Amino acid sequence: MVKALVVRKEGEEKPVAAVEDIALDMLPEAEVTVAVEYSTVNYKDGLCIGPGGGLVRSYPHIPGIDFAGTVEASTDARYRPGDKVVLTGWRVGEAHWGGYAQKARVRADWLVPLPAGLSTRQAMAVGTAGLTAMLAVMALEDHGLSPGHGPVLVTGAAGGVGSVATAILARLGHEVAAVTGRPETAEYLTGLGASRIVAREEFAEVTRKPLESELWAGCVDAVAGAMLGRVLKQMKYGTSVAAVGLAGGAAIEGALITPFILRGVNLLGIDSVMQPYASRVRAWERIARDLPMDRLEAMIQPATLSDLPQLGRDILKGQVRGRVVVDVNA
Repeated sequence: MVKALVVRKEGEEKPVAAVEDIALDMLPEAEVTVAVEYSTVNYKDGLCIGPGGGLVRSYPHIPGIDFAGTVEASTDARYRPGDKVVLTGWRVGEAHWGGYAQKARVRADWLVPLPAGLSTRQAMAVGTAGLTAMLAVMALEDHGLSPGHGPVLVTGAAGGVGSVATAILARLGHEVAAVTGRPETAEYLTGLGASRIVAREEFAEVTRKPLESELWAGCVDAVAGAMLGRVLKQMKYGTSVAAVGLAGGAAIEGALITPFILRGVNLLGIDSVMQPYASRVRAWERIARDLPMDRLEAMIQPATLSDLPQLGRDILKGQVRGRVVVDVNA
């Protein structure tokens, strides 16, 4: 028997999440069995845990869209018992049982070897959000971003993606302007390396101007919506925005054609869910090399399986800062 956070739903009743002891034979069939050590709390986890249950198609269900741990058994030659591994994406925790359990069975193709220099706890302090942040930074670099060309904007900077993006960009030598709607997070963001804090209200005004002053040499945008429309008008010529989330809505307001034609701005969509194996390996190796571990510790909020029902509600309300690391064995 192993402990797990199980979400159950009976008929038309709302889903209910609770910690239970489950038998190992309840786990899905797959090539690799992992003794899970840590997982995290992401926005999608909140949707799976919460009463809406919109991402879950069958019950009972175990959420947790990422996890890190040790291989316990494997029928795939790439992984042997004792190997440290990390998993993000591939709809684990949505269509397939995920990381909120002491054991998980998954396809070998979904895993990545844990790079040297990262513990399983640190890997989950990074998690899907941090992987997404690194993929965004790598995409900006691939399109010409380098230190010294001006400030890089990070929107939604106090969230999971924004926190890690801020820390990575600062470590790489960029001047980071961190956007937040919560003034109380200013000290936290400065500690991650932000050069200055920008109030979210500065982007709230809807302007009819097709373009504004050129301010930003790059942007990691975790908000979208009206804010992204405003940011695009302020990008420097030939620069790029890596868009990673839709917290502010899917509709973009403003005369968007103008930044793209007159300033050659690139809008880069970043999806970490189904990244090819080589891309995931490269991103995790960059994380181990370029993410300052002392700043990583500042992002961590520890949690246990029993904390998850409340944390699922909190993250949907925007009340979770940084990275929640769930010790599934505590």
